Amino acid sequence: MLVSIRNKYRHLPKQVKASLWFLVCAFFEKSISIIATPIFTRIMSTSEYGQFNVLYSWLTIVTIIVSLNLCYGVYTQGLIKFSHDRRRYSAALQGLTVVLVLAWTLVYLGFRDFWNSVFSLTTTQMLAMLLMVWTSSVFNFWAGERRVALQYKSLVMVTLLVMYANDKVTARFLGLALVELVGYTGLFFVQMYRGKTFFSRHFWRHALMFNIPLAPHYLSQIVLSSADRIMIANMVNTKSAGIYSLAYSLSQIMILFNVALSQTLSPWIYQKIKDRRVADIAGVAYGALVLIAVVNLLLIAFAPEIVSIFAPRAYAKATWIVPPIAMSVFFIFAFDLFAKFEFYYERTSLIMIASVIGAVLNVALNYWLIPILGYEVAGYTTLICYVMYAAVHYWFMNRICREKLGTLPYDRKILGLITLTFLAVGFLFLGGYHSVVLRYLLILITAVVGFSKRDYLMTIVNQMLRVRKPI
Repeated sequence: MLVSIRNKYRHLPKQVKASLWFLVCAFFEKSISIIATPIFTRIMSTSEYGQFNVLYSWLTIVTIIVSLNLCYGVYTQGLIKFSHDRRRYSAALQGLTVVLVLAWTLVYLGFRDFWNSVFSLTTTQMLAMLLMVWTSSVFNFWAGERRVALQYKSLVMVTLLVMYANDKVTARFLGLALVELVGYTGLFFVQMYRGKTFFSRHFWRHALMFNIPLAPHYLSQIVLSSADRIMIANMVNTKSAGIYSLAYSLSQIMILFNVALSQTLSPWIYQKIKDRRVADIAGVAYGALVLIAVVNLLLIAFAPEIVSIFAPRAYAKATWIVPPIAMSVFFIFAFDLFAKFEFYYERTSLIMIASVIGAVLNVALNYWLIPILGYEVAGYTTLICYVMYAAVHYWFMNRICREKLGTLPYDRKILGLITLTFLAVGFLFLGGYHSVVLRYLLILITAVVGFSKRDYLMTIVNQMLRVRKPI
């Protein structure tokens, strides 16, 4: 059997192999912290676990402010837009990131006592944090170029090397920074040597003009994903923040599917937009949404068992918070599909508007409802905000497509059917938490329906793997 599988793998097209390994790498890269969750929840009290997650939320904010997230949306878009000069473009953005990190390091050193008090960290920890901003950006630049070029073998090797060496449970900030420094610095010199460019007025201007307006968008995304934990810690207590954080951490398992699938599809979608062949996108997008819906429903269905595996009984209330947050993950993926058009046509002001609206609404709802209904309501305010977030981006996408392409990429009725079915089944499972028998009956019915649709589901998976072609 193993020989048969190996033979089938050898005969797969390069783009299929690349897509498969990009998915695997994305899981390896992101999953180690989730795998460590059962250890954290057992060696930390609920209060300590809450404090740790609040601290990590600040780290994500610092990353956006310092690096402007240059290694994400603008970089993938630029690799397609400047495909004729890809090496110089990559080297120039590496150079720009170095300048940004060094500039912010000087800002920190000049007022380190102030910043240490704001973040409640030592100077060593803050410097380690800044180092992590640079090393993670180096890796993401290099990995993004590998994905677009379908050069998956080197990406797999580096991912496994760093994952093996990276003990995030005991090392935390300093250990992680040192491991990333050793594992990723060579990648910086590789891209700089190949591109032979540090400064490029053209590429730097393009990246800054593209990403500076996006800074409020990226910060708003962090507010959407992190403000609830910070507000619960301040408005209720860190114990409640710890319980809520566990539910959020478990939902991050589903974010892995979002990230892996998005990284696989993004270059292909950008290429389709560039070629004005957006009609090709819809079928793949619908399939991707169904796939994301299925994996999130699996988490919701088995949330009571998963929570008991990942944490002791003190965290049991997290079970009821998992469903709304898992449902939010579906809308995060939907937003990403819609926002691709805004990114490609560089309508960053629209992206910023939608994101800021979502973040402000999230903070307002939490501030209003947490004192009345308890900290658990934060899961539902998150869901409401992401539904609105995706809806606004859908409206902006249609506006752009009418203007630039004269056609709409997606059918509203099909999107509505997928979304409403997902929400209905998700809330059915939530209702089944009161009775183990009822919940497992619902799981059995869903499994039977899924089995009857297995050919369609396999078609979706194959479609996800085969959309990629060398770009």
